[in-house]
Amino acid sequence: MPEELQVLETPCEWRAHDLTDESAWTEKLNESELEEVDAALQHALSISSDILDIDRDHFPLPNLQKRIHQIETELIEGKGIVLIRGLQRERYTQAEMEMIYWGIGLHLGSPWPQNKRGHVLGDVTDQGKRGEDPTSRGNEIGQVAFPYHSDGSDLVGLMCLQKASSGGTSTVANAVAIHNDLVRNEPELASALYNPQPYDFRGEEGNGARAWYELPVFTRWSNQLFVRYIRPYILSSQRHEDAPRIAEQAEAAMQAVDTMTRDPQYNVYMDLEPGDIQFVNNYHILHARTAYVDNRETGQVRHLKRLWLSTDVLKDRPPHFQRNTALHWERKRSVSHVEIT
Repeated sequence: MPEELQVLETPCEWRAHDLTDESAWTEKLNESELEEVDAALQHALSISSDILDIDRDHFPLPNLQKRIHQIETELIEGKGIVLIRGLQRERYTQAEMEMIYWGIGLHLGSPWPQNKRGHVLGDVTDQGKRGEDPTSRGNEIGQVAFPYHSDGSDLVGLMCLQKASSGGTSTVANAVAIHNDLVRNEPELASALYNPQPYDFRGEEGNGARAWYELPVFTRWSNQLFVRYIRPYILSSQRHEDAPRIAEQAEAAMQAVDTMTRDPQYNVYMDLEPGDIQFVNNYHILHARTAYVDNRETGQVRHLKRLWLSTDVLKDRPPHFQRNTALHWERKRSVSHVEIT
């Protein structure tokens, strides 16, 4: 084993057999907590119907916030996944559900913009883009399965507004276990992924900026593991002539990671019901979804809202994971509005 490689954060390393009981990762809101959420919603709406006007103090959760803090700690220091269940989707309009999601999210962290349009609350639904489009992003692509990947923040959250007619199961894979097993069994491959890899900006770069960037898949920082892996973006970086070519050893390592993410021992499957909220640690968990079929005639169209959040529990990050408030994405904070009709 190369001297610099280490097995990291074993308390966060799980296998599927450790989480066969859904209660291990499901937080069911009780009646009093649901009443508190509803009261917070009404208070927020009395201030403004614009999500961007609402901060944490405008969505008071005096009792539930203690549980949310425990969830936040579990996301960073524990299993890295949680499903919050109990919200009654039929009770609220889409706008009200979005405000609830925003308010709960504010108690977990600070929202990050997700694209060059500055969306701090995004839509994950079929928006007519296809994977072969080099400017498409995962939240815009519908129907097809999406491979395991991570996003661009500490935490990523999804709230289910509507299920597809069939399919669309959300799946997560433990990147800590995958990293550690590579270190234990194939250290040369693990070492290759500590080197920077090229990523395609997919048209999201600033005016006149370079169309690609570099990040390692694995980073060790203060004996913590940070993972960033978006295989389609790495592959599409090769369309840019000035982007570095993917090294042979790195390609072999990424193929190994892809194979491991598809191994059921690293996976948990979640069928999100309307009203469910999923949060994952973006540095420890890779997420994906199965293929699905929408039926617009019956209104069975898969539609989720997305948050990217920074968390106060994580005290230290590598420089390339520090939030860049000067980024052009930050200067256009807005909310995505997609309504399924």
